[in-house]
Amino acid sequence: MQSAPSSPCSFKTLLILILTALLLPLAGPGHAEDPKAQFTEGTTLLIQGDFEQKRNGIQKIATSGDKRAKAVLMALQDGNLFLVKKDNTLVYANTENSPVDIMSVFSGDVLKSVKKRKLKKITINNTLRTQLKDVLAKIDLNSPDAKVREEAVNKLAVSLTPESSGLLSELLETETNSDVRDALTTAMAIADLRSPDNEKKLLALSRLQGNLNPTVRNEIQRLISEKQDISIRNKAESVLSTIEAKTTLYGLAETIFFGLSLGSVLVLAAIGLAITFGVIGVINMAHGELIMLGAYTTYVMQQMLPNSIGIALFLSIPAAFIVSGLTGIVIERSVIRFLYGRPLETLLATFGVSLILQQAVRSVFSPLNRSVASPAWMSGSLQINPILSLTTNRITILIFSLLVFTGLYLLLKKSSIGLQVRAVSQNRNMARAMGIRAAKVDALTFGLGSGIAGIAGVALSQLTNVGPNLGQAYIIDSFMVVVFGGVGNLWGTLIGGLSLGVANKFLEPWAGAVLAKILILVFIILFIQKRPQGLFPQKGRAAG
Repeated sequence: MQSAPSSPCSFKTLLILILTALLLPLAGPGHAEDPKAQFTEGTTLLIQGDFEQKRNGIQKIATSGDKRAKAVLMALQDGNLFLVKKDNTLVYANTENSPVDIMSVFSGDVLKSVKKRKLKKITINNTLRTQLKDVLAKIDLNSPDAKVREEAVNKLAVSLTPESSGLLSELLETETNSDVRDALTTAMAIADLRSPDNEKKLLALSRLQGNLNPTVRNEIQRLISEKQDISIRNKAESVLSTIEAKTTLYGLAETIFFGLSLGSVLVLAAIGLAITFGVIGVINMAHGELIMLGAYTTYVMQQMLPNSIGIALFLSIPAAFIVSGLTGIVIERSVIRFLYGRPLETLLATFGVSLILQQAVRSVFSPLNRSVASPAWMSGSLQINPILSLTTNRITILIFSLLVFTGLYLLLKKSSIGLQVRAVSQNRNMARAMGIRAAKVDALTFGLGSGIAGIAGVALSQLTNVGPNLGQAYIIDSFMVVVFGGVGNLWGTLIGGLSLGVANKFLEPWAGAVLAKILILVFIILFIQKRPQGLFPQKGRAAG
């Protein structure tokens, strides 16, 4: 028997079922939760006056996955989200200025400024603030950047709620980054410290042994202040004692670092003076102004290359050496060469030169301080742990000063000009008898010391503003370093500068900045009474 052919109706039904199955994912929840559509729906709810609708709107924005979500929620939290009354446009605004600058939430375009009365603020209450804090933390916790996730965990640890504790517990199971896992473990232990279960508290205290997170310390102090079981109190006090000991140790390390960074600046400022003072016996009171010229050279280079700050800084090093070095040679040839053997006249003459250089800079650049930008790689800090943080610019200058010292040491020890400089410094008459042109060596030595002062100015421009009086702040300290370390001795300058820098930073907390300098000056005066030639006196005929 022949089977009946399929009816057109059954074929159409089958086709409809197949198409429906294929198109169902597009028409289902995935389509309804399109990021842009959900974001738009959430912002629409924010505009409503009802706080319950705003709560729903915040949740929709937070879960939309739209890249604009975090910016909108942060603006709402900070009170910078407004509605333009005229056309109900949702905008970012800072009402401190008048007229108010506004930016569209949706397009990111800067709109025409309006008067404050034409804006309506999107208000929130304390419940919404708590919700915003939680959802912003959740957004950061899902960030692909491990550093952002770690910071989000640390923020949540300050005020944990049962909901956020559960969220952190879930994240701990899937997190792979070790730093974030450590932060999550710390946060969960903090949550256990607030538990009524004593066993959990004891276990949490064991996990927090030696933890330097400031929130941990605060929580343990709170735990001790409350009425607790004697075993918990004893454990908490023991953990707190360990934390405080580590905090003191890292605080000491930070003080030493700041002292070394200050000492490196003193070494850079004094090393050029040590050469001129040690070799030709000239007390150069214009040394500070040669440092200032190096700093202004850095400023000029940045004005010439405003879009390449890093390149300008590198080019400033040889440029500052040349400018200050040539200026030093001119000073030696025109003034100092006629005053050898007369230290008082030399001191007064170079002091007059310093005033001339200061006035010249005021005439060219004006008396106002100039700001020199630092490249991006010198900004920020190196975070060792929550207690110890080392600023990148000071690390760079410390390394830079050691490189300058090494280069100068090799120049004086390994080159022919260095041999001549050492010969003249040890016995000028004998050096002349051996055919060395002492006058030429004097000029080159003064130029070398001046050029190193210019390089010091490049480094100082990264720490402070550049002004006509920049060098005056370092001239006295430079002389103290040279006298303390030993006149004309490079190693003495290095050890003396670093030692005085560290001593200064240890004295400042209890004596103050000014009294600390006075105490160091008194110490040096007493020191040279017992050891007039400094830490590393010259040997041979130069000792005389």
